[in-house]
Amino acid sequence: MRDRAALFARLARSHFRSRFRLGAREQHTLDRHGPHVIRAHAADFVATRLAPANPPDDGRQTPMRNHPVFIAQHATATCCRGCLAKWHGLPPDRALDAEEQAYICDVIMDWLAPRHDPTAVPPDPQRSLF
Repeated sequence: MRDRAALFARLARSHFRSRFRLGAREQHTLDRHGPHVIRAHAADFVATRLAPANPPDDGRQTPMRNHPVFIAQHATATCCRGCLAKWHGLPPDRALDAEEQAYICDVIMDWLAPRHDPTAVPPDPQRSLF
């Protein structure tokens, strides 16, 4: 796992990683649900799609739209085990432990935090995407 400031500087130099932006749907989801709910979604996605030693459809398990976490995963190279190995130094051949999963969620939320506008849409605690 890398120093996050250095990681984000390196990601910014990548043409592919730096082109990701939240679409209207993803922005609305982020603003509506807020960072606490979105982080819970990120933790669930990481646990089910990335944490296993050999996740199903590795390399294709993260969609490119429909949730702010998916966009952030591509922007931060936390989208598959290959990217986690290349960009974050996390080996692809073993399950991720709780500390590694928390690190991935932290990176995702670091990317999403400046994009969240808490005044745009009041969060509705009665609704969830799941």
